[in-house]
Amino acid sequence: MAIPTDSELLAFLDEGLPVEKMTALEQQLRDSEPLRQRLARLRSQQDAHGHTVSEIWRRNRLSCPTRHQLGSFLLGVVSNELAEYVEFHLRTVGCRVCAANLDDLRSANQGQAEVAKRRQRFFQSSAGYVRREEGN
Repeated sequence: MAIPTDSELLAFLDEGLPVEKMTALEQQLRDSEPLRQRLARLRSQQDAHGHTVSEIWRRNRLSCPTRHQLGSFLLGVVSNELAEYVEFHLRTVGCRVCAANLDDLRSANQGQAEVAKRRQRFFQSSAGYVRREEGN
């Protein structure tokens, strides 16, 4: 991998790079003391310059949909505009935090569906016993 730019290093700090780039850059940082020192200088400079609107926006993830909105998106009950924005945010922007939230919501939803299926099978298998008891 080529030597990373300052903007790539700052994006690394904000976890704003695609997974492949994050992984490659992390390996470079492990192998290079000068690169780690450069990253530390950039972090110090960033902190020393105060807080810009763009830094606050990125750090607080103000462009990210809420978890509730992501859940509604997953269920398909959001407006077309919001659905388009969520798609853009996930696919084009590549927000890893929102992608992780969406994966978490999917797995929780699948877990709930499995529990409901087990309950239904249990109820169906025990329904005959309840009826026999009533008839006796």
